[in-house]
Amino acid sequence: MNNSQLLAPPIARHSLFEDALAIVTGTLIVALGVAIYGKAGLVTGGTVGLSFLLHYASGISFGRLFFVLNLPFYALSIKKMGWKFTLKTFCAVLLLAGWSEMMPLVLRLDGLNPLYAAVIGGLLMGVGLLILFRHKSSLGGINILVLFLQERFGVRAGLVQLGIDGLILLLSIPLLSATSLALSILGAVALNMTLAINHHPERYIAI
Repeated sequence: MNNSQLLAPPIARHSLFEDALAIVTGTLIVALGVAIYGKAGLVTGGTVGLSFLLHYASGISFGRLFFVLNLPFYALSIKKMGWKFTLKTFCAVLLLAGWSEMMPLVLRLDGLNPLYAAVIGGLLMGVGLLILFRHKSSLGGINILVLFLQERFGVRAGLVQLGIDGLILLLSIPLLSATSLALSILGAVALNMTLAINHHPERYIAI
Protein backbone atom coordinates (compact mmCIF):
# COMPACT_ATOMS: atom_id res chain seq x y z
CA MET A 1 0.00 0.00 0.00
CA ASN A 2 1.48 3.38 -1.01
CA ASN A 3 1.34 6.67 0.87
CA SER A 4 -1.52 8.06 -1.23
CA GLN A 5 -3.65 5.06 -0.31
CA LEU A 6 -2.80 5.47 3.35
CA LEU A 7 -3.75 9.15 3.29
CA ALA A 8 -6.93 8.71 1.22
CA PRO A 9 -10.13 9.31 3.22
CA PRO A 10 -12.42 6.32 3.69
CA ILE A 11 -15.28 6.03 1.20
CA ALA A 12 -18.52 7.32 2.71
CA ARG A 13 -21.53 5.05 2.36
CA HIS A 14 -25.11 6.19 2.31
CA SER A 15 -27.19 4.87 5.16
CA LEU A 16 -30.56 3.23 4.56
CA PHE A 17 -32.27 6.35 5.92
CA GLU A 18 -30.28 8.60 3.58
CA ASP A 19 -31.19 6.42 0.59
CA ALA A 20 -34.87 6.42 1.54
CA LEU A 21 -34.92 10.19 2.04
CA ALA A 22 -33.14 10.74 -1.27
CA ILE A 23 -35.61 8.54 -3.16
CA VAL A 24 -38.57 10.39 -1.66
CA THR A 25 -36.97 13.78 -2.36
CA GLY A 26 -35.82 12.92 -5.87
CA THR A 27 -39.18 11.52 -6.96
CA LEU A 28 -41.06 14.50 -5.52
CA ILE A 29 -38.86 16.88 -7.51
CA VAL A 30 -39.33 14.84 -10.69
CA ALA A 31 -43.10 14.69 -10.06
CA LEU A 32 -43.21 18.49 -9.98
CA GLY A 33 -41.39 18.63 -13.30
CA VAL A 34 -43.78 16.04 -14.73
CA ALA A 35 -46.79 18.05 -13.55
CA ILE A 36 -45.41 21.18 -15.22
CA TYR A 37 -44.81 19.31 -18.47
CA GLY A 38 -48.25 17.75 -18.41
CA LYS A 39 -49.92 21.12 -17.89
CA ALA A 40 -47.94 22.67 -20.75
CA GLY A 41 -48.59 19.71 -23.08
CA LEU A 42 -44.89 18.92 -23.51
CA VAL A 43 -42.99 15.65 -23.89
CA THR A 44 -39.63 14.55 -22.57
CA GLY A 45 -37.53 11.47 -23.24
CA GLY A 46 -37.11 8.08 -21.64
CA THR A 47 -39.90 6.06 -20.10
CA VAL A 48 -41.40 9.29 -18.78
CA GLY A 49 -41.65 10.55 -22.36
CA LEU A 50 -43.25 7.34 -23.60
CA SER A 51 -45.74 7.59 -20.76
CA PHE A 52 -46.58 11.14 -21.78
CA LEU A 53 -47.14 10.10 -25.40
CA LEU A 54 -49.48 7.29 -24.42
CA HIS A 55 -51.24 9.55 -21.93
CA TYR A 56 -51.92 12.19 -24.60
CA ALA A 57 -53.05 9.55 -27.09
CA SER A 58 -55.22 7.44 -24.79
CA GLY A 59 -56.24 9.63 -21.86
CA ILE A 60 -55.00 7.02 -19.37
CA SER A 61 -53.28 8.67 -16.42
CA PHE A 62 -49.53 9.23 -16.63
CA GLY A 63 -48.86 7.52 -13.30
CA ARG A 64 -50.52 4.24 -14.29
CA LEU A 65 -48.80 4.15 -17.68
CA PHE A 66 -45.42 4.95 -16.16
CA PHE A 67 -45.67 2.12 -13.65
CA VAL A 68 -46.77 -0.45 -16.26
CA LEU A 69 -44.17 0.53 -18.87
CA ASN A 70 -41.38 -0.03 -16.37
CA LEU A 71 -42.34 -3.63 -15.59
CA PRO A 72 -40.39 -5.28 -18.47
CA PHE A 73 -37.14 -3.55 -17.49
CA TYR A 74 -36.77 -5.05 -14.02
CA ALA A 75 -35.43 -8.34 -15.36
CA LEU A 76 -32.53 -6.46 -17.02
CA SER A 77 -32.03 -4.45 -13.87
CA ILE A 78 -31.75 -7.56 -11.67
CA LYS A 79 -29.36 -9.25 -14.08
CA LYS A 80 -27.10 -6.28 -14.83
CA MET A 81 -27.43 -3.95 -11.83
CA GLY A 82 -28.30 -6.25 -8.92
CA TRP A 83 -31.17 -6.64 -6.46
CA LYS A 84 -30.29 -3.59 -4.35
CA PHE A 85 -30.39 -1.19 -7.31
CA THR A 86 -33.55 -2.85 -8.63
CA LEU A 87 -35.37 -2.57 -5.32
CA LYS A 88 -34.46 1.12 -4.99
CA THR A 89 -35.58 1.71 -8.57
CA PHE A 90 -38.88 -0.10 -8.04
CA CYS A 91 -39.54 2.11 -5.00
CA ALA A 92 -38.67 5.24 -7.00
CA VAL A 93 -40.97 4.22 -9.87
CA LEU A 94 -43.81 3.41 -7.48
CA LEU A 95 -43.39 6.73 -5.67
CA LEU A 96 -43.27 8.79 -8.86
CA ALA A 97 -46.37 7.04 -10.16
CA GLY A 98 -48.11 7.77 -6.86
CA TRP A 99 -46.96 11.40 -6.64
CA SER A 100 -48.11 11.98 -10.22
CA GLU A 101 -51.58 10.68 -9.40
CA MET A 102 -51.75 12.91 -6.30
CA MET A 103 -50.24 16.06 -7.80
CA PRO A 104 -53.48 17.43 -9.35
CA LEU A 105 -55.05 17.28 -5.88
CA VAL A 106 -52.43 19.52 -4.26
CA LEU A 107 -51.13 21.73 -7.07
CA ARG A 108 -52.79 24.07 -9.56
CA LEU A 109 -50.76 25.51 -12.43
CA ASP A 110 -52.74 28.32 -14.04
CA GLY A 111 -51.24 30.81 -16.49
CA LEU A 112 -48.09 28.72 -17.03
CA ASN A 113 -45.74 30.15 -19.67
CA PRO A 114 -44.75 27.30 -22.05
CA LEU A 115 -41.14 28.47 -22.45
CA TYR A 116 -40.67 28.69 -18.70
CA ALA A 117 -42.39 25.31 -18.29
CA ALA A 118 -39.98 23.66 -20.73
CA VAL A 119 -36.86 24.98 -19.02
CA ILE A 120 -37.83 24.71 -15.36
CA GLY A 121 -39.58 21.37 -15.88
CA GLY A 122 -36.50 19.93 -17.58
CA LEU A 123 -34.20 21.27 -14.85
CA LEU A 124 -36.41 19.87 -12.08
CA MET A 125 -36.48 16.43 -13.63
CA GLY A 126 -32.73 16.55 -14.17
CA VAL A 127 -32.05 17.48 -10.54
CA GLY A 128 -34.43 14.80 -9.30
CA LEU A 129 -32.74 12.17 -11.45
CA LEU A 130 -29.32 13.34 -10.26
CA ILE A 131 -30.38 12.74 -6.64
CA LEU A 132 -31.60 9.26 -7.52
CA PHE A 133 -28.47 8.38 -9.52
CA ARG A 134 -26.20 9.38 -6.64
CA HIS A 135 -28.04 6.98 -4.39
CA LYS A 136 -27.75 4.09 -6.84
CA SER A 137 -31.35 4.33 -7.99
CA SER A 138 -33.19 5.41 -11.12
CA LEU A 139 -36.64 5.80 -12.64
CA GLY A 140 -36.38 2.51 -14.44
CA GLY A 141 -36.84 1.93 -18.14
CA ILE A 142 -34.27 3.76 -20.22
CA ASN A 143 -32.52 4.98 -17.05
CA ILE A 144 -31.54 1.38 -16.27
CA LEU A 145 -29.95 0.95 -19.70
CA VAL A 146 -28.19 4.33 -19.47
CA LEU A 147 -26.72 3.69 -16.02
CA PHE A 148 -25.63 0.20 -17.05
CA LEU A 149 -23.75 1.60 -20.05
CA GLN A 150 -22.06 4.23 -17.88
CA GLU A 151 -20.98 1.78 -15.18
CA ARG A 152 -19.86 -0.90 -17.63
CA PHE A 153 -18.30 1.20 -20.43
CA GLY A 154 -17.80 4.65 -18.89
CA VAL A 155 -20.21 6.37 -21.28
CA ARG A 156 -21.72 9.47 -19.67
CA ALA A 157 -25.32 8.96 -18.67
CA GLY A 158 -26.45 12.40 -19.80
CA LEU A 159 -25.05 12.08 -23.32
CA VAL A 160 -26.53 8.63 -23.93
CA GLN A 161 -29.87 9.74 -22.53
CA LEU A 162 -29.80 12.78 -24.83
CA GLY A 163 -29.50 10.57 -27.92
CA ILE A 164 -32.31 8.26 -26.84
CA ASP A 165 -34.51 11.18 -25.87
CA GLY A 166 -34.03 12.70 -29.31
CA LEU A 167 -35.45 9.57 -30.90
CA ILE A 168 -38.44 9.57 -28.57
CA LEU A 169 -39.13 13.22 -29.34
CA LEU A 170 -39.23 12.37 -33.04
CA LEU A 171 -41.99 9.89 -32.30
CA SER A 172 -44.02 12.68 -30.71
CA ILE A 173 -44.24 14.74 -33.92
CA PRO A 174 -47.74 13.50 -34.86
CA LEU A 175 -49.10 14.47 -31.41
CA LEU A 176 -47.46 17.86 -30.84
CA SER A 177 -47.54 21.24 -32.52
CA ALA A 178 -44.28 22.59 -33.92
CA THR A 179 -44.02 24.99 -30.96
CA SER A 180 -44.61 22.28 -28.37
CA LEU A 181 -42.06 20.03 -30.07
CA ALA A 182 -39.43 22.79 -30.08
CA LEU A 183 -40.06 23.53 -26.42
CA SER A 184 -39.91 19.81 -25.58
CA ILE A 185 -36.51 19.62 -27.26
CA LEU A 186 -35.34 22.62 -25.23
CA GLY A 187 -36.54 20.94 -22.05
CA ALA A 188 -34.77 17.69 -22.96
CA VAL A 189 -31.53 19.61 -23.44
CA ALA A 190 -31.96 21.30 -20.04
CA LEU A 191 -32.61 17.93 -18.35
CA ASN A 192 -29.74 16.06 -19.94
CA MET A 193 -27.20 18.86 -19.62
CA THR A 194 -27.97 18.86 -15.91
CA LEU A 195 -26.95 15.21 -15.81
CA ALA A 196 -23.99 15.54 -18.18
CA ILE A 197 -22.48 18.42 -16.19
CA ASN A 198 -23.14 17.13 -12.69
CA HIS A 199 -23.16 13.33 -12.83
CA HIS A 200 -19.51 12.25 -12.62
CA PRO A 201 -19.28 9.16 -10.37
CA GLU A 202 -15.49 9.47 -10.09
CA ARG A 203 -15.94 12.88 -8.40
CA TYR A 204 -18.56 11.67 -5.94
CA ILE A 205 -17.25 9.15 -3.45
CA ALA A 206 -20.33 8.43 -1.32
CA ILE A 207 -21.99 5.16 -2.35
